Amino acid sequence: MTDADLMRRALFHAARAAGATTPNPMVGAVVLSEGGVIVGQGRHPRAGEPHAEVFALDEAGARARGGTMYVTLEPCCHYGRTAPCTKRLIASGLARIVVAMKDPNPLVNGRGIAELRAAGLQVDVGLLEPEAVRLNQAFVTVHTEGRPEVILKVAASADGRIAARRGTRTAISSEPANRRTQRLRAAVDAVAVGSGTVLVDDPLLTVRETVRTRPLVRAVFDRRLRTPPTARLLSTLDEGPVVILSSAESLAREAGRARALAEAGAIVLPGADAVEGGLRALLAFDVSSVLVEGGAVLHRALLDAGLVDTAHLIVSPRTLGAEGVPVFGTGVLGVAGIAPRTVEWVGPDRWMEFDVHGHR
Repeated sequence: MTDADLMRRALFHAARAAGATTPNPMVGAVVLSEGGVIVGQGRHPRAGEPHAEVFALDEAGARARGGTMYVTLEPCCHYGRTAPCTKRLIASGLARIVVAMKDPNPLVNGRGIAELRAAGLQVDVGLLEPEAVRLNQAFVTVHTEGRPEVILKVAASADGRIAARRGTRTAISSEPANRRTQRLRAAVDAVAVGSGTVLVDDPLLTVRETVRTRPLVRAVFDRRLRTPPTARLLSTLDEGPVVILSSAESLAREAGRARALAEAGAIVLPGADAVEGGLRALLAFDVSSVLVEGGAVLHRALLDAGLVDTAHLIVSPRTLGAEGVPVFGTGVLGVAGIAPRTVEWVGPDRWMEFDVHGHR
């Protein structure tokens, strides 16, 4: 197997922990013996538990001596919840470390690589770096932009509408697409909607029909504090916290509403005078990735502010007509500054995923 083959194996192991490691990154590691045999593999399962390198070295044991480790992220060199991986790597007797990408965390950011090289190990950096960055886009965004990764998801009709008319709940995507949406929810740290979506759809915003190991934060961008205390999502607090992001002005003017929401179990915070402030407020809840499911006003605000990193657009074959609510507030399915990543059929719907570069 080539170096690239072995790094792909490490990336595969890292991705198995999707949705479980925040605020830590997903990391995978593979150890190849001096004789060219895979003798250890591992992934970081969740924050507070050993890192991928430790699991791989534990499995490899003495067979790691003289061998090579392939790891998807620069090994850590500082004490946190666990000891530095660099110390363990140096003690293992490995001869070479192949690293996919540097760690953007200021506590590491090249220091781990430098420490390994200073100890005499050969360290090669950058193999399959784009794939590694994409896998940990949430972690990278937190450390480079100071906010969570924003993943926009919208279901639209073939004529660019998200509802039959304003104020009307309209089912658009198919059951296969809905099941895929549940898997997408299971892989992120938070699901967010605007207050209009809460008023019209009254969604639960829970993960169903798939496994999730961590509580899911549900966030409502509600600058005018319109969310009713009877909203269904407040009946699902066992699934994770519900955070209402409002403006300081509304919290002062509508103190009674804020108190009623808090009594219903919501966490009511200022910070949504601008959408970026609301996103930054979510970092306090260990949210590194946010799936924004609606509605058109919130989608448009995020796009206009250049805060969207990835967009998932589900296009149904049905049409809704001129009275329908336009997607992104304009009815135009295309968005300036996007690059198509994948287009595939999910049941009768087209599921399109885009990289969005407007914020870069």
